[in-house]
Amino acid sequence: MITLSMKNSMYLHHNHHNTFTFLPPSNFRTVPTRRAQSPRVVCEFSSLNSPLKLRSIVGKSLTCVMLNHPLLFHVAVEKELKLLAYHRESAFSHMHQLSSKSDDGALLHRRIAQVKENQCQICVEDVMYLLILNKFSEIRVPMVPKISSCLYNRRLEILPSKDWELESIHTLEILDIIKEHVTNVTGLRANSSVTESWATTEVRHVLLGQVYVASILYGYFLKSVSLRYRLERNLSNNDLRLGHRAALSFNDMCRNGLKDTIFGGSSNMQSTGQGLVKQEEENEDLKCYVMRIHTESLQKCDKFRSKEGVNLVGNYTCALFNNDESGLVENDDVILTSFSSLKRLVLEAVAFGTFLWETEDYIDNLYKLKNN
Repeated sequence: MITLSMKNSMYLHHNHHNTFTFLPPSNFRTVPTRRAQSPRVVCEFSSLNSPLKLRSIVGKSLTCVMLNHPLLFHVAVEKELKLLAYHRESAFSHMHQLSSKSDDGALLHRRIAQVKENQCQICVEDVMYLLILNKFSEIRVPMVPKISSCLYNRRLEILPSKDWELESIHTLEILDIIKEHVTNVTGLRANSSVTESWATTEVRHVLLGQVYVASILYGYFLKSVSLRYRLERNLSNNDLRLGHRAALSFNDMCRNGLKDTIFGGSSNMQSTGQGLVKQEEENEDLKCYVMRIHTESLQKCDKFRSKEGVNLVGNYTCALFNNDESGLVENDDVILTSFSSLKRLVLEAVAFGTFLWETEDYIDNLYKLKNN
């Protein structure tokens, strides 16, 4: 019997406060079995065979642009985001102008503004999802469709693996950390043989959903902390050259558009200076830095920056694992799958989290997202 250990991994629970909180680590056992003799059913991918269905006209129209005119996609997205921002601001501006009039009129226009804001939020969540889909498309990786469509006699098989493509978006330093995460979650070593990769194992459906969401947040976390690491190293190097605290403004140090720290809030030079790496730690690598962040600040990183991001992850996970009430599955059935398929799911989730961070950063420059 082989045991898959989760002792170094983390689970998430989606609560009613729009946060994904870390649940205590635990162990689970899965039993490798021989390949079933029944016919194999493999996940079928199409150009847009994604689990989550778009809810807005804006999202559906942008889907057509992405599929039929990909070169115009980002231009169309920028235009739609600016229009959405304009409509939302116009509704609230009109509400404030009429707030001095009758109470009934003020309440009516406040309600109209709230409805408009909700409509815009749905549109933005669709745009956010399409931008993430487009990023997967750029690396030629189709996202896994609804898990229920991939099951045959409780057997889950996901082909092709696309491991190389999913790993190619990360730097070598981050990739080493991700490989450790994959090993901790699945039990599959980084240099496993083909036989080991395609060995089958049993895993609970609910655990698969928890690991997927945890891996999304892990990818999101790594993207954020790697940018913070680079920023702090740049600030530290300036200190060494100038012989004192860097006098540059925060915006000067953030020419690449990094505005937020790992904690999801706006930063200033004072708060950044407090987080500078110490002189004796100036040469620490990213892995050591991440481990230090884990122990010092992980409790502050249990949520995404925007409410739109929270809603998207919840809705997407719900659609992927076929639960209509929450972002995490409650189905406790046991699934038979290969270690290779588990790795595929984890790598996709990490990439999703990475793309989500980049997408939030892009959208927030055109349409102000709600702080979570």
